[in-house]
Amino acid sequence: MTATGLDDAATRPPVAERRLHPVTPFRRAWAPVTVLAGWAVHDPNGAQEQVQRLTSAMLLTGLAVLVPAAGLYGFLSWWFTHYAVTDSELRIRTGLLFRRTAHIRLERIQAVDVTRPLLARVAGVAKLRIDVVGAEKKDELAFLGERDARALRAELLARAAGFAPEAAREVGEAPARELLRVPPRGLALSLLLTGATWGSLIAALVVPPLLWLATHSLWTVLAVALPLLGAAGAKSAGRFVAEYDWTVAESPDGLRIDHGLLDRAHETVPPGRVQTVRIVEPLLWRRLGWVRVELDVAGSENSVLVPVAPRAVAESVTAHVLPGVTVPAAPSRPPRRAGRCAPVRWRGYGLAVTGSVFAARHGLLRRRLSLVPHAKVQSVRLTQGPWKRLWRLADVHVDTGAGKTVTARLRDAEEAARLLAEQAERSRTGRRDARPDRWMA
Repeated sequence: MTATGLDDAATRPPVAERRLHPVTPFRRAWAPVTVLAGWAVHDPNGAQEQVQRLTSAMLLTGLAVLVPAAGLYGFLSWWFTHYAVTDSELRIRTGLLFRRTAHIRLERIQAVDVTRPLLARVAGVAKLRIDVVGAEKKDELAFLGERDARALRAELLARAAGFAPEAAREVGEAPARELLRVPPRGLALSLLLTGATWGSLIAALVVPPLLWLATHSLWTVLAVALPLLGAAGAKSAGRFVAEYDWTVAESPDGLRIDHGLLDRAHETVPPGRVQTVRIVEPLLWRRLGWVRVELDVAGSENSVLVPVAPRAVAESVTAHVLPGVTVPAAPSRPPRRAGRCAPVRWRGYGLAVTGSVFAARHGLLRRRLSLVPHAKVQSVRLTQGPWKRLWRLADVHVDTGAGKTVTARLRDAEEAARLLAEQAERSRTGRRDARPDRWMA
């Protein structure tokens, strides 16, 4: 390093570290209590015996010690947690006894999500979750003030897009244009028309009477009926609460998704990181022309783009995730001799290859059309067992960067061999011509 470089490093102002919101110690104070609760759940008999041995004075003494200790732990863990944004990274220092420092390179950030659980919304705070390329789980800052969380999110995305530090703070949150909003009534109706909901409900209505005829035991009937009814309602109610007021908006930093009745989440679909798009069409939705759109995003937990929408609307939103891609209208079925390998299911398989995507369909009652851009294909394979060789059939598998595989099943063997060679060439040229995976590009 030159003398000028040493002088610049010496005169550069130190990075200002910031702490989390002051409400954070109350959240972290629950950690010791959670440990005790986990032990009690893991060994309920041992926990009950230990509690029975304690006198009232001992219990009061224990509470008098536990509550201040939990409060002190929460305060110290908050006091020793700092974060700072430098010229090249987000730095998070945590740990009371065992120190941990996370150095998150700004150019590796692919999504920054803001979530607000119910109690956090009451307290006016939010949780910031940072999705980094190659990381198995997200780093998070919990909790920040809502305004601070949004400002930090905007700064991180601007810095990841290549803005200078001073400009990144002035850019602020990029404007967004709403593309889709799912009405609560439509969401509720779509859940009622989902096969899983009806299957659980039918099981809850049919199984208990059969048990009564077989056992004549009211307790046995209740022990089976209540969990079945609970499962039928909980799954649908859980999805309704999680997907309530689902909104998709377009912005320069990707598609923004806001949803949630109790816990509000503000997520981002990273540009260029979508590996596969699935258009799901349950049986009872077809008459209404509704579909669901799901995603596979490399290194991200985002999995739903549109919970329910008319097909034309869903495809228009999909076009923002996969620019220039048109959803194939009618994938071709396998040859009729495929029925020798899958007597019924073969009718649900299909394949369409366009200039931009590899599209494979499967499913009869619940159709799923998987779209993989050629640029996202990591490898392509052909498999053929003895029975398929007998009928001159083969499967073609396409592997993506999200660790998932899309398969075109029961294709003619000659077609599959030709597809294998052509897909390898399409993937090579697709990666060469693909747009850069950059924020605000």
